[in-house]
Amino acid sequence: MIMPRRILQALFLVLFISLTTACGHGDPDNNPPPAKMASRAADQALAMVGKPYHYGGNTPAGFDCSGLVQYSYRRVGFDLPHGTSQLRRVSQVIPRQHLQRGDLLFFNQEGKKSSHVALYLGDDRFVHAPSGGKKVYVSSFNDTYWQKHFSEARRLDVD
Repeated sequence: MIMPRRILQALFLVLFISLTTACGHGDPDNNPPPAKMASRAADQALAMVGKPYHYGGNTPAGFDCSGLVQYSYRRVGFDLPHGTSQLRRVSQVIPRQHLQRGDLLFFNQEGKKSSHVALYLGDDRFVHAPSGGKKVYVSSFNDTYWQKHFSEARRLDVD
């Protein structure tokens, strides 16, 4: 029995749509949406409050600012480069008023647009690893120092 060409094309189309829509539906906990992953990374960073600063560090033994971001995202399954300039390259600028938990905040402390990075927590608060022998801690945008040195907000594409 020979099927007309249009019927065969329609069957192929139905089969193709069925197969492609069946793919990609996974357990939501195994593939968290970007906002959920970013929020979990912020939780990881917050858990590191009190850990010491260490230049080049990206473990709980000691963090620098970009090392804290790298560690926090790695703990939720997303690998990032180490370094503020590299983090800027893998993220997109967003308006400050659109900040979400886990977004990156960049500060100009040394005349460079990306000399310091922090993870946004919400409610104008952020967690970061400051230099100068301090420990990982939470700061506020309400602090005039951070307002003065704020450079830009950026979001990672964690799809």
